[in-house]
Amino acid sequence: MPDLPGPPDDRNRPGPPDQPDDRNGRDTPSHPAGPPAGPGRTRERTAVPETPPAPSGAPSAAPAGVIHDIGYRHYEGVRLGRAHAVAALTLHTLRGVFGLGRPARSKIIPFALATVMMFPTIVSIGVMALVKREGIISYTGYATIMQVVIAVFLAAQSPYTVAPDLRFRVLPLYLSRPVRLLDYIGAKVAAMTAAMFLILAVPLTVLFVGELVIDPPGPNHTADYLTALAGAVVLAVALSCLGVAIASFTPRRGLGVAAVIAFYLLTSAVSGALAAMLESANDYTAAAWAWMINPFFLVDAAVQVGLLGAKASGPTTYPAGAGVAVTILAVVALIALSVTALILRYRKAASQ
Repeated sequence: MPDLPGPPDDRNRPGPPDQPDDRNGRDTPSHPAGPPAGPGRTRERTAVPETPPAPSGAPSAAPAGVIHDIGYRHYEGVRLGRAHAVAALTLHTLRGVFGLGRPARSKIIPFALATVMMFPTIVSIGVMALVKREGIISYTGYATIMQVVIAVFLAAQSPYTVAPDLRFRVLPLYLSRPVRLLDYIGAKVAAMTAAMFLILAVPLTVLFVGELVIDPPGPNHTADYLTALAGAVVLAVALSCLGVAIASFTPRRGLGVAAVIAFYLLTSAVSGALAAMLESANDYTAAAWAWMINPFFLVDAAVQVGLLGAKASGPTTYPAGAGVAVTILAVVALIALSVTALILRYRKAASQ
């Protein structure tokens, strides 16, 4: 079968020069400026000059960079310095201990325990108002009587001061500012100490004010009130250092709570059981030393009884004579060991 002529090849057809398309960069024919080519008329096809390739090894032109002004400005105010940063960290931690600035569920435990701490004060004021007699609870014995509530508050709130920063590893962020490691530890301990002192001092102060207003018969208890406040200061410092140190060894709040409450239960149970066993053997001197295992009785014996001459709040008498100096040294050693443990723990955490 003979070959039939096919359609003319467009590649060889003369036409107008190709021009680049703005949309896709391919060459597309442009419309001719003159009349269309008819039969017998042809246009010459002009070649588009090509850009010669860059010689090998020549540096290519880099796009110019553009700086965008997105609104960041340098701080032009007063630099308050390191002391203000430490004070701000202390206040922030203290607010967090009581759940301020946190969700509502964070306020339940601290304020519930603070309310329980007020019960003996309310009952004592009621007795003074109705019966016109002295209160049913002494100022110097308030802390030892309410030691379970105080220990629960310490166990519940001290892990908050250290656990979140350890868990999320933001300690290097704190230390990148003017705040130093000792400043950070001091701020955390100071905040917990202030919280512990508040739950001790507020009931004592309300009880004292109620006694002044009611004016029941009997001697003035101003000296007992001041003695109790002095004991509350030392007890708050000792318990805060101890609680924060124990809680700092785990980044989990639950484990920190369990560790602090376990320490209190252990020391309380051991001191009570050992003292009872020694008293049954009529060794009351050794039994008095056994009560010192409990931090509450230790501070009571060292400060309120040993230094300020108040009556003992424990079940029996405390060590006398040279034993007073030993109890004072024991309180100082407890605080020093707790702070040392905190420093060592945070040095390790800051290096990670």
